[in-house]
Amino acid sequence: MQTNRLQNVFRIILGLFMTLAGIGHLTFQRQEFLAQVPRWLPQDPMFMDFVVLSSGIVEIAFGLSLLFWAKERIKVGLLLALFFILIFPGNISQYTNGISAFGLDTDEKRLIRLFFQPVLILWALWSTGALRTLLDRNKKS
Repeated sequence: MQTNRLQNVFRIILGLFMTLAGIGHLTFQRQEFLAQVPRWLPQDPMFMDFVVLSSGIVEIAFGLSLLFWAKERIKVGLLLALFFILIFPGNISQYTNGISAFGLDTDEKRLIRLFFQPVLILWALWSTGALRTLLDRNKKS
């Protein structure tokens, strides 16, 4: 399954975004990402830091995979969509607990942010060709 030029451009943009976000986890946005660790997880500072650092490493791996592993882009897209689903509880926690981070300093802004997670999921699936693969597979069933 080939992707078109527009999909490739959006895949590269997402790859750059993921790489930058991962670097942010490890460096200049570490405190902001700590605020997104769900409150139902252990709040031990070392554990929370581990969650932020490990998710940053995963995001860098996804970003670099989107940029340089085009042969496996469909698998990467599927896994990235799953990753976006798995980290969604952090966004919900930020909203339900009224935690300010990344400029999301009102309940309205935090609520609006929740609606962007499906956009990221679709972006990952569409830009890698994974969405077409899933849709074609469903047609054959």
